[in-house]
Amino acid sequence: MQLEEIKKLFEEEKEKIQSLEDLEKLRQTFLGKKGLISQLFKELKNIDPALRKEFGQKINRLREEVENFIRQKREELQQQLLEEKLRSERVDITLPARIVPPLGSKHPISATIEEIVEIFKQMGFSVETGPEIEKEEYNFDKLNIPKEHPARDMQDTFYVNKPGYLLRTHTSPVQVRTMLKKQPPIQIIAPGRVYRRDDDPTHSPMFFQVEGLVVNENVNFANMMFVLREFLRRFFEAEVPVRFRPSYFPFTEPSAEVDIGCVICQGKGCRVCKGTGWLEVLGAGMVHPNVLQACGIDPDKYQGFAFGLGVDRFAMLKYGIDNIKLFYENDVRFLKQFSSL
Repeated sequence: MQLEEIKKLFEEEKEKIQSLEDLEKLRQTFLGKKGLISQLFKELKNIDPALRKEFGQKINRLREEVENFIRQKREELQQQLLEEKLRSERVDITLPARIVPPLGSKHPISATIEEIVEIFKQMGFSVETGPEIEKEEYNFDKLNIPKEHPARDMQDTFYVNKPGYLLRTHTSPVQVRTMLKKQPPIQIIAPGRVYRRDDDPTHSPMFFQVEGLVVNENVNFANMMFVLREFLRRFFEAEVPVRFRPSYFPFTEPSAEVDIGCVICQGKGCRVCKGTGWLEVLGAGMVHPNVLQACGIDPDKYQGFAFGLGVDRFAMLKYGIDNIKLFYENDVRFLKQFSSL
């Protein structure tokens, strides 16, 4: 086949290309080892030497024309395939999902904190927060805790490298900071993490507390009893039995431990309440005059009461959990039980 015939055939065949398969057949027909243009190069040896150079140039131009067309057409066809694929795989994100993915839920500790805070807010308390790395002055000194008190010992408190600082052992320093920055009336709660060297089924080195403080004129022990009874009634959604036992805390005087009738056995006696029918849930008392004075509040004019509760313990009682470590292991099987919170 002569050069002009091959050129004419190429012009005809390239118009028929519809796919990459067609393009590959075209390439084989003209540029393959046995292709028409390859055969022309083999015929060069039979051409008159005077015409061989010019004829070779014509063949090269035709080959370049074919190669350029194949390259451009391949890019065009590949782009078309990509666009078709994108159209066919397009996802309408506004359509409802066919499979609802698993969703996380509120952690029982978070749910318990929110519930406690909401109850106290409804009773007129505001929320205050403070740093978890605290000054020893605020954590102990201004709370009337003497230097020799065992709570300061290394086996009870996590001290940090900076002298005079520690991981707070309660949220009482928030009360101190509040009294230092404003005068009564004060009515606050202080939720947050605290740290102590405890580690057993009912204690964790890190746990959550909510403490409360009320300071005003004519505040008394009866006011405190009413507030705590009302809180316990709202939290447990029942008229739970409550008793106040004399106790001792350096920062309150008089002080009391607050017990409720066991919510597990309804006071009949069980393993949780150790057969007594009672559970200790709170510590409370009237703010010691030394604490008020250390914070710049006149103890002859103002009185106050304070209380503190362990959120983890309340969550354990609320949801019937007997090991505090379950809250911090992040076992999905455990957490799924609280998906409705």
